[in-house]
Amino acid sequence: MVARRRVARVSDDARTAGPEPPLDVRPPKREAAGVAGVVHAMADVVEEPGLGRGLKALRLVNQHGGFDCPGCAWPEPDRPHPAEFCENGAKAVAEEATRKRADAAFFAAHPLSELRTWSDHRLGRSGRLTEPLLRDADADHYRPVSWDDALDLVAGALRDVRAAGTPDRAAFYTSGRTSNEAAFLYQLLARKLGTNNLPDCSNMCHESSGTALTETIGVGKGSVSLADITDHADLVVVVGQNPGTNHPRMLTALEAAKDRGARIVAINPLPEAGLRTFRNPQRARGIVGRGTRLADRFLQVRLAGDLALFQAVNRLLLERDDAARDRGRPPVLDHDFIAAHTDGFEQAAAAWRALSWTDVHDATGLDRSEIEAFADDVVGARNVVVCWAMGLTQHRHAVATIREVVNFLLLRGNIGRPGAGACPVRGHSNVQGDRTMGIWERPPATFLDALGAEFGFEPPRDPGHDTVDTIRAMRDGRIDVFLTMGGNFAAATPDTDVTEAALATVPLTVHVSTKLNRSHVVPGRRSLILPCLGRTERDDGGRGRAARATAPRFVTVEDSMSVVHSSRGTLRPASDLLRSEPAIVADLARRVLGDDDPAPWAEFGDDYSRIRESISRVVPGFEDFERRVAEPGGFVLPHPPRDARRFPTATGRARFTVNPLDVVRVPEGRLLLQTVRSHDQFNTTVYGQDDRYRGVTGGRRVVFVNPHDLAELGVTDGQTVDLVSEWHAGAAGNGGSSGNGGTAGTGGTGDAGTTAETHGTAAPQERRAPGFRVVAFPTAKGCAAAYYPETNVLVPLDHTAEGSNTPASKSVVIRLEP
Repeated sequence: MVARRRVARVSDDARTAGPEPPLDVRPPKREAAGVAGVVHAMADVVEEPGLGRGLKALRLVNQHGGFDCPGCAWPEPDRPHPAEFCENGAKAVAEEATRKRADAAFFAAHPLSELRTWSDHRLGRSGRLTEPLLRDADADHYRPVSWDDALDLVAGALRDVRAAGTPDRAAFYTSGRTSNEAAFLYQLLARKLGTNNLPDCSNMCHESSGTALTETIGVGKGSVSLADITDHADLVVVVGQNPGTNHPRMLTALEAAKDRGARIVAINPLPEAGLRTFRNPQRARGIVGRGTRLADRFLQVRLAGDLALFQAVNRLLLERDDAARDRGRPPVLDHDFIAAHTDGFEQAAAAWRALSWTDVHDATGLDRSEIEAFADDVVGARNVVVCWAMGLTQHRHAVATIREVVNFLLLRGNIGRPGAGACPVRGHSNVQGDRTMGIWERPPATFLDALGAEFGFEPPRDPGHDTVDTIRAMRDGRIDVFLTMGGNFAAATPDTDVTEAALATVPLTVHVSTKLNRSHVVPGRRSLILPCLGRTERDDGGRGRAARATAPRFVTVEDSMSVVHSSRGTLRPASDLLRSEPAIVADLARRVLGDDDPAPWAEFGDDYSRIRESISRVVPGFEDFERRVAEPGGFVLPHPPRDARRFPTATGRARFTVNPLDVVRVPEGRLLLQTVRSHDQFNTTVYGQDDRYRGVTGGRRVVFVNPHDLAELGVTDGQTVDLVSEWHAGAAGNGGSSGNGGTAGTGGTGDAGTTAETHGTAAPQERRAPGFRVVAFPTAKGCAAAYYPETNVLVPLDHTAEGSNTPASKSVVIRLEP
């Protein structure tokens, strides 16, 4: 392994000038969490909110009657531990509960021209937003504005597009931190206006999962509970996921499975410390012992090779079943389940039998013996759970890959019984709940019918814009008003230069936010920042001290495993001028639609139980919402495949699918890049400049490359390079829709993109990210990794997953240019 090294470097962010201390690179860690995790978490708590305020918040994170962690969507156990949070959860709470303030004086002192040069980390550390802010056309500063003036400005712009008969010139973006109540009101406002332009962060993460699962099992959500992993699974397969950084509480569940004797297989181009050894800081062996070795097997698959891997395993299972039946032994496949509950098996089996092992090796980089050993694990396990995240969803063939994972589960009946099923692990805390509440550009007719019946109107039926199509629409001058409910659109989306230029063309951009981020400093012609309460803060309806003797209002969220529960903050708000997200949306809707609108907007903004009453009549599974969510731990939404092996697909059966293998072949002298998080960030929120588990301290502009590839490319460890992506526009491969929202399972009708598979003779388009330090790292050969959002500039807007239109950020062809 590489030795510790220190190299001189440019700024940690190319937008920031000036020399900085040397970047420190050491060998990557082989274990996660432990005492070091506690120390790092508490350091942020002490620095940001202070120990007293921080501990007051932390003791209520993910507790019954407390608040849902603003970090990930991993579910809570029935009996939460007194410290039911992880290192990154503590950092998320510290970031929100900070004592720092980005107030009027801050914006008076720092013009936009200066703020644009700041790193994402520095912007986020500016502190909590405290009052509404307006950036006038061509102004270089935000200035304070009253809530009435701010909301009247937005309402006037929305009324204009409605009066002109062009409601699709407005777009409503949502992040996964938005509560169920706020999301429901937000989509209702958009549809009352007359548009389904409801792009959200799902479009960029698990849209591929939802598309594939809906096609194959009829429900676009995971089919497992937490107990399936901790109490029942014999084998847990973790694919394209880094739980040690992105979902650290998942490690506790995996440890519980290991204690029971379950096996764990990790499939990833990068070795991840958390899947090697977990040092649970809440157990003695995690502090003074060796911790728990989690992964029994590590398959270092090449980027975009997962489809071939699962096809190969499915072929092996088929062949082993043939051999078992020939010898009169028990079958390997669950033929009773296949016959009773599925269709398409024979076609899929024929495709597997024709699979080329040469193609499998080229795609995966794995020897056949490694895949055979994985198949041994599968055959030896009665109950199998497959967990995955962005490593599967952000490729051109992501939907096909996840369909193949479902094939794998169906072959042995691993859907609809304890300890078995599909587990897409969501990132943001309520990203799944937002979709359930109707944040979707292509809602089902049944949802629109129920919504229209509840509120006495005819919702729009034409598909709206997803995230990629919204950027295209802004770029082409087809958006007049762009609202964002949380999130950091400019930093989260692909093709940074294109996206920022597109945002600048919009007449009015509006951001409901808790803290300053990149999107605020690349505004439209006019821009508003509307500051809102955070999860940690008491929601007393803006009534201040007089209301503190009464219980604060609560909202609800849905976790990765379809459990709906309440969230109630307790900290004093960062400013008396902050408003809750539901109150902001309700007040805006009243101003847009008028007092004659039949929806009780004023009541919605004051009494969230009224929102939940309407949700209970519109959204299936939320009947008797108010009573059920008051129970400790909330309630579980129905899931027919999980609950009754009933599959609401087009045929009424779970569907085997044929997924042609198109091997990704990267041109000589190039690498395939995936964008990843560091350990010191959550999504686009950068907590610090370190990636402790990968051995990087003091900077983020690094690229991880296999030493063998460095030798072949003539690049040295520690060298400074530009990352240049190569994109052949016009080749086949556009993954989703263009301008019309698309339809699940179909390709797009607009600008075609390309992929690594389709390099032609035309000169490629190039995108450049300058000034990265090379770090020799045990990645899969031919593959590289670097952090986002710094490398989003390299991801072409049209490089998206077929069927879901999710940006293919995990498979970008690059060269290293000294």
